[in-house]
Amino acid sequence: MRVILTGAGGQLGRELVSALPPSIDLVAFDRAALDITESDRVAAVVEEVGPAMILNAAAFTAVDRAEKETYTARAVNRDGVEYLATAAREVGARMIQVSTDFVFGGFSPGAYSPDDPADPLSTYGRTKHEGDCRVQEILGARALVVRTSRVYSRHGDNFVTKMLTLMGEREVVRVVDDQVGSPTWAALLARVLWKATRSDLSGIRHWCDGGSCTWFEFATAIQEEALARRILERRADLEPVSSDEFPTAARRPANSVLDSSTLCRELALEATPWRIALGRMLDEVAGIETLHE
Repeated sequence: MRVILTGAGGQLGRELVSALPPSIDLVAFDRAALDITESDRVAAVVEEVGPAMILNAAAFTAVDRAEKETYTARAVNRDGVEYLATAAREVGARMIQVSTDFVFGGFSPGAYSPDDPADPLSTYGRTKHEGDCRVQEILGARALVVRTSRVYSRHGDNFVTKMLTLMGEREVVRVVDDQVGSPTWAALLARVLWKATRSDLSGIRHWCDGGSCTWFEFATAIQEEALARRILERRADLEPVSSDEFPTAARRPANSVLDSSTLCRELALEATPWRIALGRMLDEVAGIETLHE
């Protein structure tokens, strides 16, 4: 099956390329090769390649910058998705759109199901939700939106790499302790997305690693696992703080835990507990060779 991958230079895109199944004929584009905000270029590329599937991992993910760079966030997260979906429709292709837990406001007492109504708090969340709606409107049953949360990998700028840097540089690191979510290793998400390409699923689904934690609990686990692997040589003092004590340009949901049970059942998968996944990722950082299914 021929698949176009957009956003191939990002942390998820790189893991998707690394986990490429032998049955996929992949044509991958990073932003330099294909800017999805250029509608004519998108249409021409998709027509030339003639894919059966478009897997969109391109997004404007700088949550706080999006509050000031609203035009750019909307151009990528909404308009670019619309251009891809329109091009997919013209060649009869399906599309998987990778989305986010930030489409929710965080007021639910439990995990969010795919059917729960979106109520984003931030420009990032709103523009991603708008893109999700566009792809479903344009492609209908040929569109699958997969929402995920707190994605990290050894590549790029994410919470894990940022914490490792701060813990190595500072004596004290302050971390928010009143926002709950589910960390997700991009390498495991990539395997799920490739399996989804070989299904006929449509609509909205959720995927994240198993369990949930606050950012402070996540940071504590990062430090413990990194010290055990000698990625860090000393222990920093982690200080839990409230969201009010750590103001940001964009509002974050207090609860963004996603219920992945539907996709687990449909793809016959079991979510790896988030702390186990973190340990496997840090094994890669430490250069420790391990065998995992």
